[in-house]
Amino acid sequence: MSSLPELYSRYGALWGAWLGTIILAIVLYIGIVSALNLFRRQATARVAAGTHPYASVVLAVVARSSRVIIAILALLLGLRLTQAVFPWQSWISDHLWFVLLAMQLALWLDVACVSILSLVAARARASVVTTTLLAYLLRTVIWVVTLLAILDNLGVNITALVTSLGIGGVAVALAVQTVLSDLFASISIGLDKPFEVGDFVVFGSVAGSIEHIGLKTTRIRSLGGEQIVCSNTELLKQTIQNYKRMEQRRVVFTLRVPYDTPVATLSELPGDVKAQIEGQAATRFDRAHIATFGDHGLEIEAVYYVMSADYNRYMDTQQAINLGILRAFAARNVTLRPQERMLHLREDPAAESVE
Repeated sequence: MSSLPELYSRYGALWGAWLGTIILAIVLYIGIVSALNLFRRQATARVAAGTHPYASVVLAVVARSSRVIIAILALLLGLRLTQAVFPWQSWISDHLWFVLLAMQLALWLDVACVSILSLVAARARASVVTTTLLAYLLRTVIWVVTLLAILDNLGVNITALVTSLGIGGVAVALAVQTVLSDLFASISIGLDKPFEVGDFVVFGSVAGSIEHIGLKTTRIRSLGGEQIVCSNTELLKQTIQNYKRMEQRRVVFTLRVPYDTPVATLSELPGDVKAQIEGQAATRFDRAHIATFGDHGLEIEAVYYVMSADYNRYMDTQQAINLGILRAFAARNVTLRPQERMLHLREDPAAESVE
């Protein structure tokens, strides 16, 4: 039977090392948790004050910290510092800490990705569907990379696995090339926002209002009433005119007056046109000149801006200007000359001789 000094010499140092490990692990755990709580309080205060735009991201990341992972990491760090002996020491020292650290980093990156995208989407008014899809893709990449890193650390040969995934990914991408192209085009539309739901757009022979922007297609309600469904990829290849974002409309029109109009009267006509344009609300006069000697009369060219994108308002303004010009020109005994075409007929002498 072993004596007490022998037992102490055999197990005392071991139990002492384990006791020191536990105490050190508790101290490390309390220190890490206290630091995280300090970050949480600071982030909460900045979110409440609104002084830092990304404080909510820091708050979400800190809240995603796993207490279990932190506790195990603190214990492993304590074991390494005290050099305590424990079962499977080599495997745990070489692999477990890496697995836990990789998992915690993945958790932080996951929530940071979602929080940052949500914040950017709120500021840029991006589509919720686009933001969710992009967040899903980024989160998938984060966890796949984390899993591959863990497998590589555990000694698994991931070269063949990565190669297989690459070949399979290429095959799938080729099979659904059109769908993926439309999918990424939808993400581009959601982030860049060349148009939004409700915008009136014109491209090619299509003119209408955007009704819905989906993952694969965009639906447009045309002026004729029918719904036009267009692929997102094909839509982005077009040159799109977005009339809803037009802040002002430039208008050019031409008047034609007879050549026999007196010169003194002609010199007053551009001023009459200017007066009629400036007499309308929400317009900005640019110029009015007797521009050219046309084939059928002198041509007066006028340019002005309607300070609105509303087409009906533009037509109301142009109508009022046209009526005012007619009244002003009539007061000066000037008539507008329409474009005329003269058709000259002649008899064919050869036809008369045959008769």
